[in-house]
Amino acid sequence: MSSQKIGLLSLTALVFSSMVGSGVFSLPQNMAAVSNGAALIIAWLITGIGILFLAFALLFLSRQYPELDGGIYNYARAGFGELIGFCSAWGYWLCTTIGIVGYVVIVFASLGMFVDTKEHVIFGDGNTLYAIIGSSIFVWLVHWLVSRGIKEAAIVNLIATIGKTVPMVVFILCTFFAFKLDLFKFNFHDVSLQVPLWQQVKDLMLITLWVFTGIEGAVVLSSRAKNRNDIGKATVFGVLTALTFYIMVTVLSYGLSTRAEIAGMQNPSMATILSHYIGFSGTVIITVGLIISVASSYLSWTLFATEIPFLAAKNGAFPKKFLETNENNVPKASLWLTSIVVQLCLVAVYFFNKNYTQLLLISSVMILLPYFLVSAFYLKESIRHKRHKHICIASVATIYALWLLYAAGVSLLLLSVALYAVGLIIFFYSYLQHKRQLKAE
Repeated sequence: MSSQKIGLLSLTALVFSSMVGSGVFSLPQNMAAVSNGAALIIAWLITGIGILFLAFALLFLSRQYPELDGGIYNYARAGFGELIGFCSAWGYWLCTTIGIVGYVVIVFASLGMFVDTKEHVIFGDGNTLYAIIGSSIFVWLVHWLVSRGIKEAAIVNLIATIGKTVPMVVFILCTFFAFKLDLFKFNFHDVSLQVPLWQQVKDLMLITLWVFTGIEGAVVLSSRAKNRNDIGKATVFGVLTALTFYIMVTVLSYGLSTRAEIAGMQNPSMATILSHYIGFSGTVIITVGLIISVASSYLSWTLFATEIPFLAAKNGAFPKKFLETNENNVPKASLWLTSIVVQLCLVAVYFFNKNYTQLLLISSVMILLPYFLVSAFYLKESIRHKRHKHICIASVATIYALWLLYAAGVSLLLLSVALYAVGLIIFFYSYLQHKRQLKAE
């Protein structure tokens, strides 16, 4: 049963679901806090072009190198060696794991909108004791579901993806009819932030990257696909659908309230905006959508986090323990490691009082190197084989990846360097273990 392969529809749902998680429901406030309407449009233009070319890079690489399962890890390894390949796998695994923590934190922060009062804060920003207990229960329920099999988890994700799309459609329809062009023009030229336009665009980059993290989902699970041609199709279909939703949600929001008002809203800000037009039911619709969305995205990302160490262990980049699978063909060591680390991070969130936005930034910065390495590998191979059309696509994708590294800023890049340095301990241990095994054989 669990050896069944994943079809195009389920693969596309995995890509879409992994991208469209908690981020979209807080996107209006996140963006209004750092940019006016002009910067918003420019940022989406840059992101739209960059992310589409990155999607095309993954599409063509999946067809040109069908033997390289798992993409994110194996592309970096094939192009730049074992150490760089490990860094890509480690960075991606950390990105997905920290992102998972952010998902459950925002769910319980949203539930706080219904149960919290000024006198009694139960869930707060998702980092109270009650929130952490609820998050922990959720983590281990998903652990059990994934352990039942990759195919079965993908089907559950497909159903949840359909369910979470409905609230977004409701929001877009309501805000479309309430949209005020004059208000959008005011927000477009708003100078109250007193920050240069280009700096506003730069500040938006990690936010726009975060909502597209997961673009590689079909590639990561490529060994589980029914048809290899579906991998690239699922990636492009998922990106185009997500991009459409993101642009409509944010642009329409700038035509409903002033930028400053949106920036001051409690997250999930989509719920606050919709409640202004259809009352409390708007809060209920968006919060239910958020919970369904996060649950399906959490499931998708757990699948990715489970698969990457397993693939890396095949080449000795992770300890051989990660090659073990259970009776449902699920990499059990990877799954246990991911769930345990998520649990520890939730405890840290409670003690260090971290919130969703801080987790978002840490997760986003860890994906920068893997995305750059995918683009760079595509560019390197296109030049080597003199594929002129592909050189153009790869160049744009690589420039976009470099721009993201620049936009991240020094402090976040230094944090990523420190986290990558921790991973080197695992790499050298695994490398020596692999060498000893080869000698023994």
